[in-house]
Amino acid sequence: MSIDGGQNEASSFRRSPTGPRVAAPRPSISRPPLAPLRVSGNRRRIWSVVIFVLLISGFGIRAYRDLSRPDAWAYWKDQYYSPSLTSSLIPNVDLDGARQGRPALLVSGTIGPAAANWFRDRIDEAHLTAGDAVLLSSPGGHLDQAIIMGEIIRSHGLVTAVGVADASGRVRPSYCASACVLVFAGGKTRYGVQGSMLGVHRFVTTAAVSDPVADTQRVAGFVLGYMTKMGVSSTIVEAMSQTRDIRWLDTREASAMNLITDPLGRP
Repeated sequence: MSIDGGQNEASSFRRSPTGPRVAAPRPSISRPPLAPLRVSGNRRRIWSVVIFVLLISGFGIRAYRDLSRPDAWAYWKDQYYSPSLTSSLIPNVDLDGARQGRPALLVSGTIGPAAANWFRDRIDEAHLTAGDAVLLSSPGGHLDQAIIMGEIIRSHGLVTAVGVADASGRVRPSYCASACVLVFAGGKTRYGVQGSMLGVHRFVTTAAVSDPVADTQRVAGFVLGYMTKMGVSSTIVEAMSQTRDIRWLDTREASAMNLITDPLGRP
C-alpha cells in the first residue's frame, strides 16, 4: 500500500513518527456571536405600565397625606379654586391731592390660608411700581399670610390706604381689622382716609397647644418684631393685648403709633 494513499486517505490520516497513523485534527468551527436578547414589545409595554402605576401611586399617596391634614383642603381651595380675596385694578387714584393720581390695586375680603401667593400674583399682573397704592378692605384672617403680604408691599415700595374706589378713582371709606392691619403696615407711606377705620385686638392661636399663655406671648413677640421693622410704634402691640374684641383706632391714635404716616389722605 502506498504511503500517500490518495486524496481521501491523506486528508483523513497522517503518519505518526513512532507508531501507526492517527486521525488528523479537525479544523475548529468559528461560530457567529450570539445576538443580544431582546425584550419583546409586549413585555416592554407591561413594564412601562407597571412603572407608570407605581409613579401615580406615589403621587396619590403623597396627595392623600397632604389632604389628610386639617388645614390642607382649606389651603388648596384658597389657592386654586375659590380665593377668599378679590381684587381690581383702579388706573388712577388720588390719595394725596396730587394733580395726577397713581394706579391702585383694590384688595377686599378675608385673608385666607393661601392669600400671600394669590396677592403676589395680583401684584405682578398689575405691574405696580414704587409709589403705586394698595387699597384694603378686610376683616382680617390668617396672621402669617398677612405678614407675608405686608412684606411684599414693602419690597415693592408701595403705599397703602384703607378704602374702596370706583372706576373713576374716587376713594370711599372702609375698614381694615385684625390681620389686615399688618398688611396695611407694609406700606412705605400709610394714608389715613377720612372715615376709614383700623381695628386691632389680641391675637390668639387656634391650634391645640400645651401652653396657651406661652404661645400667645410668642405670637405677640412675632407681631412686635414685624411692626417695629415696618416703623410702627410698639404701643400698637399694647393696644392689641388689651382686648380680644376689636378696638377701633381713630386717626389721632393711629398717627400717634405711626401706623398712619400721612393723616391728610382725602376720600
